[in-house]
Amino acid sequence: MSQNLAPNPNAMVSIRNLHKHYGELQVLKGVDLDIAPGEVVCVIGPSGSGKTTMLRCVNFLENYQDGRIYVDGQLVGYREQNGQLKPAPEKEVAKIRAETAMVFQQFNLFPHMTALRNVTFGPMKVRKVNKAEAEENARRLLARVGLADKADNYPSQLSGGQQQRVAIARALAMEPKVILFDEVTSALDPELVGEVLQVMTDLAQSHGVTMIVVTHEMGFARDVADRIVFMDGGVVVEQGPPSQVLEHPESERLQAFLRRLHS
Repeated sequence: MSQNLAPNPNAMVSIRNLHKHYGELQVLKGVDLDIAPGEVVCVIGPSGSGKTTMLRCVNFLENYQDGRIYVDGQLVGYREQNGQLKPAPEKEVAKIRAETAMVFQQFNLFPHMTALRNVTFGPMKVRKVNKAEAEENARRLLARVGLADKADNYPSQLSGGQQQRVAIARALAMEPKVILFDEVTSALDPELVGEVLQVMTDLAQSHGVTMIVVTHEMGFARDVADRIVFMDGGVVVEQGPPSQVLEHPESERLQAFLRRLHS
């Protein structure tokens, strides 16, 4: 193989020449990205640029046709034999997926479970944590996201912002190495966006967990990210510190994207 597909030993997430297509539609066209342990990376770009697809490949909710993704040095979704990718057993996939918790646009809470049960379900089922320990941890995490008094409420009894905060607590309960956030405020009423971004900001500043955040919230990206990655047309076009990417964009594509945002 001409291209180096080995993981960066210093990265928590290594993406190498990642390609993904649906039939004729090429969505990812050779994405390369390294994310350090504890780094907060915001991924921005126009709709259809491949941001969400990349995130779903890291969690292996989507398979990929070419390239490699490593989380903490482990190949995601596949085993490699003689340079060829072979699908990994489901048990192996589940193990890595437990290390890469994902918070979705639409919350994806279990509607028939209370907030507390939503948060304890993963640790008890996947990590085999006992019920008492799981519940103690879940209550601590619900308090952390400002929902100590909502433990016994069902999702239908919570606002969108509260549901999303439960989803963040649920992700944290798995003690993942990486948390993936996919446009987590885009389905919320505008007045509820701030409460979710505040929880994410606190998390970024205190938890030390690696975060990859696909977002349209430029204020959050500017204030909280260690690095901003701009994607367009299925590739990484530009990346760097927020001040550089947002105030001194180098590529015409990023300049045009930022102009549209401000117009």
